[in-house]
Amino acid sequence: MSSPLPTMESPKRQSFVRRLLSLPIRHAQQAVGSLGDLWRTPFTTIMTVLVLGISLTLPATLHLFVKNAQQVTSQWDSASEISLFLNLSVSDKSAKNVVQRIKLYPEVAKVKYISAEQALKEFKVLSGFGPALEYLDKNPLPATILVTPTKRASQAHAVGELLIKLQKEREVEQGKLDLEWLSRLAAIAELIEDIVTSVALLLCLSVVLIIGNTIRLAIINQKEAIAVMKLVGATDSFIQRPFLYSGMWYGILGGLLASITIVLLSYYLSGALSKLTDLYGSDFVIQGLTFDESFILIGFAIGLGLLGSYISVRQHIRVIEPKTD
Repeated sequence: MSSPLPTMESPKRQSFVRRLLSLPIRHAQQAVGSLGDLWRTPFTTIMTVLVLGISLTLPATLHLFVKNAQQVTSQWDSASEISLFLNLSVSDKSAKNVVQRIKLYPEVAKVKYISAEQALKEFKVLSGFGPALEYLDKNPLPATILVTPTKRASQAHAVGELLIKLQKEREVEQGKLDLEWLSRLAAIAELIEDIVTSVALLLCLSVVLIIGNTIRLAIINQKEAIAVMKLVGATDSFIQRPFLYSGMWYGILGGLLASITIVLLSYYLSGALSKLTDLYGSDFVIQGLTFDESFILIGFAIGLGLLGSYISVRQHIRVIEPKTD
């Protein structure tokens, strides 16, 4: 048997493999070259990055405001506390049995029992009518159970359902919960989040427009060079690539500037706020951007930069054509 002859790759296949391997090198060269173009126009680059950094800082600062506001409201454990007033005829033993049953509710985090005698004692101290209350034949105050729901059950709708369920206990005469206050708090929180979202969208649109206009001016300045490149056979995608990388670099620099600005702003506000919290005996500390949030901010800025540059190059490079006599 004759051995098979060694097969040789076709020139087309070799050319395809060579182009595929050289593609990352060409992209890296154009990325570094676009960074060099930004370096050669320092004033325009610095002004654009400053505008982008400020535009990205504002929505990120609003995000921090919402995050810290949620931290403050989460510390108000008594905001959704339910007060259950038991029947006057309920004995102390029966009241404690009710407490044990309520502790088994999955929506309940903590239960505190205040006996009728303890309630009367506290009322004497707080009201200032201690001597007058000594003449009462019997205690007019009922035993009270304070129920603190879990975080999941602390929302206005969920805690309202829990109140209805607790009022069905036969020993409970009346339940009290300031649902109106909770509803207002939830409405204010939703309004703040909607405002932050609207402002963030507008500022992100401004970032896209700023980068798009900057890239447009760069294309106009290189109009003759682009025409020559097209004359010698360069494709639109090859010409567009450096401008897309320029948008990417603007996004990276703007995102980094915004992250650094927010860190400095958080540090400054923490020092100013510590004086106020010391007066009220609070341990509240401002939460800044985490590493993941900073990474997301920079990535989002890169996406906006690429979007703005892509819109600009698709619109302007396509219409540039070399002049032929």
